[in-house]
Amino acid sequence: MDDTLINGTPQETRVAVQAAGVVQEILLERAASRALVGNIFLGKVARVLPGTQSAFIDIGLERAAFLHVADILAYRQATITPPLPFERLIAEGDALLVRVVKGPIGTKGARLSTQVPLTGRTLVYLPQDAHIGVSQRIENEADRAHLREMLTRLVPADEIGGYIIRTNAKDATEADLAADVEYLRKRYRQIAVVADQVTAPSLLYQELSLAQRVLRDPVSEETSSIRIDSRENLVALQAFAAQYVSRAAARLAHYSGERPLFDLYLINEEIGRALGQRVELKSGGYLIIDQTEAMTTVDVSTGGFVGTRRFDDAIFKTNLEAAQAIVRQLWLRNLGGIIVVDFIDMSNAEHRDAVLTEFKKALARDRVRITVSGFTKLGLVEVTRMRTCESLAHVLCESCPTCAPTAARSRRRSPSAAKFCATSCGRHGSSASRWRRRANSASWARRAWSTCSWKRSRSRWCCCRTSSASRSRFRSRPRTARSCTTSC
Repeated sequence: MDDTLINGTPQETRVAVQAAGVVQEILLERAASRALVGNIFLGKVARVLPGTQSAFIDIGLERAAFLHVADILAYRQATITPPLPFERLIAEGDALLVRVVKGPIGTKGARLSTQVPLTGRTLVYLPQDAHIGVSQRIENEADRAHLREMLTRLVPADEIGGYIIRTNAKDATEADLAADVEYLRKRYRQIAVVADQVTAPSLLYQELSLAQRVLRDPVSEETSSIRIDSRENLVALQAFAAQYVSRAAARLAHYSGERPLFDLYLINEEIGRALGQRVELKSGGYLIIDQTEAMTTVDVSTGGFVGTRRFDDAIFKTNLEAAQAIVRQLWLRNLGGIIVVDFIDMSNAEHRDAVLTEFKKALARDRVRITVSGFTKLGLVEVTRMRTCESLAHVLCESCPTCAPTAARSRRRSPSAAKFCATSCGRHGSSASRWRRRANSASWARRAWSTCSWKRSRSRWCCCRTSSASRSRFRSRPRTARSCTTSC
C-alpha cells in the first residue's frame, strides 16, 4: 500500500510518496514560483524565425517562450499539400491562445503548444479536436469499448471538441464522466470569455496546486492514507476532494505530532541522498549519476561486490538491482530528457535481455511518457523521459561558489533544503569573510575534517575545505597533493 505525505508551509509545499515504507517520489513547489505546465496564456508573437520553423512568444515571463511549427494545431490539421509556409501561419504581433507543455529549464524558456487541452479527474478535454480516445494504459479491449461507448452517449450534440479517457476512469461510472464533461466545458467557456476581454500577454488559466494535483493524479486504490501536517491545507484539500475527487476524501488525515512529519518518516534524509552523485546498492555496488543540461548519465559499478562463485553472475545480479534502483532515482530526482545508462558489460546475451526486460518492466509504472532503446554497440541503454519541470537538484541547489560547476550547494532561501554543500565542502551560502572566520576556528575545522570526503587521502586539505591556517594544523605528513573529489 502507498502512503502520501504532504508538508505545507507558507513558502512551499513538499510531497513524498511512499510504497512499502520506501520513498518513491518527492515533489516540491514554491508559492513564489509555481509550476507553469498546464497554464494557458494569451501570448503575443515577439519574433518569427522562418529558418527554424519556430517563433518566440511573450507570455509575461522573464524569458520569451518557444513555439515550434509541430506544436501549432492549424499546421498539423492542414489539408493543403504542401502546407502553408510557417511565416504565413503567424506574424509578429499576433495574439495566440497557448498552453505551456514544458516549463523553463536552465537558460531555456518554456515550450508552448496552440492545442489547449484541459485535464479533469477522468477526462482530458480537447476543445479544438473532435476526437474520442482512450488511454493506452487501459489495455482490456472490452473496458476500452465500454468507456468509449459510455462517453459517446454523454457528449452534447453541439460539442465540437473531443475527449481522451484517462487511466483514472477505468472504474468510473457514467455519473463521474458526466460530471467531468460538464465541468471541463464550463471551464473552457470561462477561458474563452476572459481571452476576449484581456490584452496579450495575460494568464487565462492556472493549473492546480501541487497538493491538488496529487489528489487528482497519483492517488489510486492502492493509496492507504494521505497525511497532511497543516490544518489549513487539510481543510482546503477536503473541500477540493469532496467536489472533484471523492475517493480521496476518506483517506485525508491530519498529522498533529510534535516531531515534523518529514523528520518522522526520514524524508529529509532521503532528499539529502537524492541530491548526491553516488547511490549505494544493497549488494555492495553503486550508481554514479551525473546531471547536465544536455543529458543525464548513469554509471553502474560492482564496487566491493564480487559474488561468491562466478564474476559474470555478480555482474548480472548488480545490473538487475541497478535496473530497479535507477528507475526509483528517476522518480526521486524528477529526471527527464535524454538519460544514458551504462550498465556493467555483460557477455551473456540472455543476461542482457533479462536486465533490459527488468528495466522496461520497472519503467512501465511511470506516469509520464518514456521510451527505452536496447543496448547500443557501446553497451549503453538510451532512455528518453518527458521532462515537464526542473529536477529536484535544479529546484533545491545552485552552483557552489568554490567548487562550481562540478558541485552544488543548497539555496539558503529554501526552508527545506539541506544547509551544506552536497560535496561535503562544509560551506553554506554566506559571505567569504564569514568562512574565513570559521576556518580559523580549530573546533570548526575538526568538524569539517570529520565530514570531508577527501579525508581518507590523509593529505593536505583542498582549498574548498578550509583556509591554509587550519590546513596546516591537520596535515599528517607532507605528501604530493591529490586532486579533490569535488574537482574544484
